[in-house]
Amino acid sequence: MGARGVTPVPGPAAPVSARDRPGRRTPPRLAPVIFKAVGDKRPYPDHGCTPSDWALQAPRQIRLADLITTKRTLDLDALLDEQSTFYGDLFAHVVRWNGELYLEDGLHRALRTALHGRAVLHARILDLDSPEGRLRLAEATTTAAPGGTRR
Repeated sequence: MGARGVTPVPGPAAPVSARDRPGRRTPPRLAPVIFKAVGDKRPYPDHGCTPSDWALQAPRQIRLADLITTKRTLDLDALLDEQSTFYGDLFAHVVRWNGELYLEDGLHRALRTALHGRAVLHARILDLDSPEGRLRLAEATTTAAPGGTRR
């Protein structure tokens, strides 16, 4: 007899989880943190990169855990904007500045990637730490008009 006078009735065995089954792999789980950090602004200076300039950067794989976002929220208006990578570019835009990788455009792609359980995103990377990147910054600052608009 079991506890409180109840006799246990033999029945089907308890379900076995996929983890306990031999030869079965458990599906990958997301890390507790998707991005390295969540920012709310671009800490680097304006680089003046146009969509055609971005297209010259070859896409590469980058880990989501290495990225710092420049947007705290996903804005649907920006997502559907004509200048958004949603329409023009299949790849996210990442800027390397002071040794850090900032997700400038493509937050929606990065989140979709994470929701599918993948840790790697294909992105175009603009390296402002490189000599070419520093030259680009110098050119961008000299061609900007005093009112903050480009000539």
